[in-house]
Amino acid sequence: MSEPPFLVEPVPALAQLSRYSVRRPPFATDLVLDFNESTEPLPLSGPTPDLADAHCYPWTDRLVARLAERLGVAPDRVIVTCGADDALERAVRSVCCPGRRAVMTQPTYGMPRRYAILAGADIATVPWWSGPFPVDRVLAAAGDDAALLLVVSPNNPTGAAVTRDELAALVEGLPRTLVILDQAYREFADPGLDLTELALAHPNVVLVRTFSKAWGGAALRAGYAVGDPRVVDWMVRVGLPFPVARPTLELLAGLVADGAEPECGRIERVRRERAELAGLLAGLGAEPLPSQASFVLARFDDAPWVRTAMAALGIAIRGFPGRVELDGWLRTTLPGDDGAFARLADGFRTVLRPEAVLLDLDGVIADESVSYRRAVVETAATFGVEIAIETVNAAKAGGDANNDWELTRRLLAEAGIEASLDEVTRRFEAIYQGTVDAPGLRSHERLLVEPDLLRRLAAELPLAIVTGRPRGDAERFLAEHGIAEIFSTVVVLDDAPSKPDPAPVHLALERLGLRHAWMVGDTPDDLRAARGASVLPIGIVAPGDDPAVAQPALAAAGAARILDTLDQLLEVLP
Repeated sequence: MSEPPFLVEPVPALAQLSRYSVRRPPFATDLVLDFNESTEPLPLSGPTPDLADAHCYPWTDRLVARLAERLGVAPDRVIVTCGADDALERAVRSVCCPGRRAVMTQPTYGMPRRYAILAGADIATVPWWSGPFPVDRVLAAAGDDAALLLVVSPNNPTGAAVTRDELAALVEGLPRTLVILDQAYREFADPGLDLTELALAHPNVVLVRTFSKAWGGAALRAGYAVGDPRVVDWMVRVGLPFPVARPTLELLAGLVADGAEPECGRIERVRRERAELAGLLAGLGAEPLPSQASFVLARFDDAPWVRTAMAALGIAIRGFPGRVELDGWLRTTLPGDDGAFARLADGFRTVLRPEAVLLDLDGVIADESVSYRRAVVETAATFGVEIAIETVNAAKAGGDANNDWELTRRLLAEAGIEASLDEVTRRFEAIYQGTVDAPGLRSHERLLVEPDLLRRLAAELPLAIVTGRPRGDAERFLAEHGIAEIFSTVVVLDDAPSKPDPAPVHLALERLGLRHAWMVGDTPDDLRAARGASVLPIGIVAPGDDPAVAQPALAAAGAARILDTLDQLLEVLP
């Protein structure tokens, strides 16, 4: 049944808006650098906020008074809000309505634009990516009657910043326009770009700040604005009463009273990382913009792929789907931590400049659906247990199934047959290796790729094998098919614990003397081993596997990309 219609339609402006929703790629949860959050918490001290008065509404007066004292202004010039977003919305709604014009640069922080659209204002945009602020073009767009000018400095997402002279030219050239100066990232900018004194000296400027970024209090949802008492009064009137919860107010009032500042050591680390990341990305072929913020925006040849690949390494960076002006661009928050930054830098090097390619043997180079997997079925039959090949495939897709002897023993146990690993191995090997009188299943194995393709890959980057096969089986297959010399090293079951343990992948890198590599495998165990070794996991669907089963399993294991055939690897290698 269809839902009954509402009696009223939503306001027309909603047709121009979508939900504020940024989807984080799966697995990008280890190093989260996509929302410009601080990696260090707010430096809180003192007693836990008293909740005995939780039945009473929270007044902001105490925090307002302390912020006013800190800034050297009267309390009627300060408003505390639910994050900087609340302050921005109040300022926009105070002066914007149908028939009025709001001016802002593009690209810039997206929420004020949404607020202006909902208020019914006309919006004029002026491009500003880097370099000097386009003062003349903004003044021309504003004319004599613009109601609002939004200036975000340092700008989000570009990191560009406005100078004192530029701001002075704007506010003096637009005396009848409310200028919102959003300085959410001001602590990260060079000291010479502090616009506080200038902003407070002009009645047509509203200065917006937050405790979310440098302070590390994003979860507290607290910000504030400073402006002319008349404008602050407007902002109080257009917003909700009691916008901030009592525990947040108490924590921040104590913090401000203590004279605390954002942790300077972290800010200096962020500034250092900012320069290092920009240099690294430029050296890797990207186009980073100069930044005065806690992030770097850069353009990539294939931004969606870079974002997905970084996510496969557990690193979340920000893309901008749906924002046409930011197609091809990615924003990376700087962690302000030496270890986290080293991992971030290694991630970009791995994705954009791999030094080697590691390949699983079975399912990638060798068709083992007719040998090893069939040997599992036939070994089980010698114990009186019937196992379908689909059961073996499902077990491989489920993971922790890299060792076929162990897998056979486990499937037998699930069928109620307890057998020693030695006995299972003996019977398995007889079936797989064969005898003088009867060739084993290994005789049915075939090469899945043309040797010329492997040689082309090896001409690009060193190749290595990381396999769960015993040494004799792996080396014999490579020799019999004339491809042994193509691989710089071969890591086998005898060398290290079985995948998904990352040890064999680490060993391959150690033998190669390299750090940044991609690995292609056909099972979740391959991909988990790669991720565990900070190697980019690339999935491939093996012969005999049902793509409808294999692809979701590989995706769930963190594949950055899933190939149908190995020759597609040449298309995605940088």
